[in-house]
Amino acid sequence: MKKSVPASIVTPGHPDQPLLSALTGEITARAGGAEVLASRFGVMLRTCIDDVIMTPKTGRRAFEELEKTEKTYIGTRVEIELRAILGVPKGRLDTRILGRDVDIKNTMGNNWMIPTEAVDHPCILVAADEARALCYLGLIVARPDYLTRGQNKDAKRSISAEGFRHIHWLLREHPYPANFWRGVAAEKVARIFEGKTGNHRMAVLFREVQGQPISRDVIEAVAQQQDFMRRIRSDGGRGARDLLAREGILLLSGQYDAKLIRALGLTETDARSFISYRAERDEELALAARHGMQLEPGFF
Repeated sequence: MKKSVPASIVTPGHPDQPLLSALTGEITARAGGAEVLASRFGVMLRTCIDDVIMTPKTGRRAFEELEKTEKTYIGTRVEIELRAILGVPKGRLDTRILGRDVDIKNTMGNNWMIPTEAVDHPCILVAADEARALCYLGLIVARPDYLTRGQNKDAKRSISAEGFRHIHWLLREHPYPANFWRGVAAEKVARIFEGKTGNHRMAVLFREVQGQPISRDVIEAVAQQQDFMRRIRSDGGRGARDLLAREGILLLSGQYDAKLIRALGLTETDARSFISYRAERDEELALAARHGMQLEPGFF
């Protein structure tokens, strides 16, 4: 998305304000409130994008590596998932809200392409900025005056610079879960997925990526097994926790090891995530032991 998105002028007195305000209220209520909408929307975007990148199967780490048809499919997924979140039906356009046909447009770039059939209709605008991990959710009435004069071969027109000011934002530059794999070097990704077993892949993941919270979604993708959380636990000496402990690496749960995570000065880790850390001093060994985490000595 553009680094500088202009402030909206959709305020009382604007011709589109009554309609966009009513749609905003309905969308927010259907999602369960503004906070729930913000949370679910970001997670939905992350899932739609990651499910197409398929890092565990393809080794690809970023949206830019996708084929053109795959990039298009992300937009389709977003449309389907957003309808499900809001519990709204498909209409003559992408959906119907408050008895009005509404189009849903998604972009991973800096603008949206508006088809001729959506002109003069309300549009839900969705954007994901993968590089900055920021997302956008807005509403606009796609009036001709808000669109560019030029069009593509499908007769679609984008929103003009002036048109951006007529977008009513529900979420603007809102953080959403970053692409974990985007920040992991390609050679590390290769080493992680070379493992033949879930335990081995998990051990390599937490060996290669230390000091950074890793979510359950990433763990599930790496384990590639139904009981993926078993790979985290001690598993008769074969689990990732056991394998890493022999190397002096702590595998900590944000839910159960929060006190030790804070004591070690590590990044705050939420209850659904894990973080690893290689002990570097005897004092850290003793600290871990006091919190019930036993590491084998002699690896310094």
